[in-house]
Amino acid sequence: MQPSPKNRMSSTNAIILCGGAGLRLRPVTGDGPKSMAQVSGRPFLETLLLQLERYGFERTILAVGYRSGDIQSYFGNRFCGMDIAYSNELSPLGTGGAVRNAAGLVESAACLVMNGDSYTDVDLRAFVAAHQNESSADVSLVVVPVDERGDTGSILLDADRNVVQFAEKERPLLAHHLNAGIYMLSREMLYGIPAGQPVSLERELFPQWIQEGRRIKAFVHAGKCVDIGTPERFQAAQETLAKVEVAAKPAGNEDYRA
Repeated sequence: MQPSPKNRMSSTNAIILCGGAGLRLRPVTGDGPKSMAQVSGRPFLETLLLQLERYGFERTILAVGYRSGDIQSYFGNRFCGMDIAYSNELSPLGTGGAVRNAAGLVESAACLVMNGDSYTDVDLRAFVAAHQNESSADVSLVVVPVDERGDTGSILLDADRNVVQFAEKERPLLAHHLNAGIYMLSREMLYGIPAGQPVSLERELFPQWIQEGRRIKAFVHAGKCVDIGTPERFQAAQETLAKVEVAAKPAGNEDYRA
């Protein structure tokens, strides 16, 4: 049985999926966790936490795995005014399994989920509000225009921006949007994911939910999704995300970990 949300938590919680080892990045970043790769002088994960703080999130759960101690020792239990909790996977669970593993730490009626290796300059407050206003939506996800990447999920939408096809690492002929790796899931959907076993949101659960008739709504964002999944993209992200980090950093506070 899934627990009820705690009354004291009125704001939406977030989960960041940051358990990956980043094997493709090791030639340029070494053997640390992928989300801790240094982008413009800071761990990439710090950029995502700053984005969440900027949009008013008060509690974030870090779904960690590989070298989780590196992440926990850096961020602790408070960061920039946010409560930080940790969900540790002892063996790789995939994106869906990691979300399910963290579900017991979620204290809100719905939860925002972010991939820990990509950044999209989307208005997260507007995205959460759009999901909440779509009372029949089981899941919402941020989509961006198709770009040159061929290894991210392609999305087909109908006229009402319902997701009718999700193809991970494929490019259907008529696809005009890509998955940005930012989702809103209700507690029902969180607890509907099989517990304790590896499963992928993108390869397995999204296609399955579409077949089952679940309503998955797209939030279309005209910007670009920046990821650090390959050495080339990691290098390209340095300049792009430097501007984001300067804008996000609280003024006059050099060390804002608590």
